[in-house]
Amino acid sequence: MSYAPFDLSGRVALITGGNAGIGLGMAEGLAQAGADVCIWGTNEARNAEALEQLRQHGTRVAALRCDVSDRAAVEHSFAATLEQFGRVDGCFANAGVMSVQLPFHEMTEADLDRTFGVNLKGALFTLQCAARHMKQRAEAGDAFGRLVATSSLSAVSGLARGEDYAATKGALLSVMRGLCVEYARHGVTANSIVPGWIETAMTGPLLASDKFVAAVKARIPQRRFGKPRDFAGIAVYLMSGASAHHTGDCFTIDGGYHNF
Repeated sequence: MSYAPFDLSGRVALITGGNAGIGLGMAEGLAQAGADVCIWGTNEARNAEALEQLRQHGTRVAALRCDVSDRAAVEHSFAATLEQFGRVDGCFANAGVMSVQLPFHEMTEADLDRTFGVNLKGALFTLQCAARHMKQRAEAGDAFGRLVATSSLSAVSGLARGEDYAATKGALLSVMRGLCVEYARHGVTANSIVPGWIETAMTGPLLASDKFVAAVKARIPQRRFGKPRDFAGIAVYLMSGASAHHTGDCFTIDGGYHNF
């Protein structure tokens, strides 16, 4: 018999950037645990592929095209998600873009606007919609909510040529601590996930470098890079009743990299 609190039947999860990488890994775990899942992404081809993958788990699933840096698009997509599923129990603000990886002194305002627009403002827009909805449900007698943001080890360690990216990820840690305090009275928890080096399309160019791989993998005690599936379990835990009293925390999933 499975552990009952991990049964997510009847729950609805929203994952931005859920059509690939870490987001899809979380979405798969949630669907396998019985949750209905809505993913947002800007690449419609990837949305369609991820949707077919998620349908195999037998729950209700949907994919919406949404640029989270556009507040109006976020508001529209959240309303469409509610129209289709009736509720959102867990919101995983996961969509993100990598820095242009220029020397810091060469980054343009447009470069900064792109990174901050998706990684920080996009997460805030999404979390605002979810927090408002969860507060309204709580006031109607249905107090339950899970807010989760995907940060990065760059939030707490130096990342050359990626200071803009690190800044957005560090800010998310502070945002989630604040949400933990503000929305606790409504039965809402707020936590951050801090990935290390994970095999995704975003990190693909770096992991294609033999020099980079040799330098980094030697610092990972498990001697492997993470995979999207490594985030399925933490997503299920955070979405479940098992984490009801666990809020304001940062979950580092990096194979031990930051300890070595």
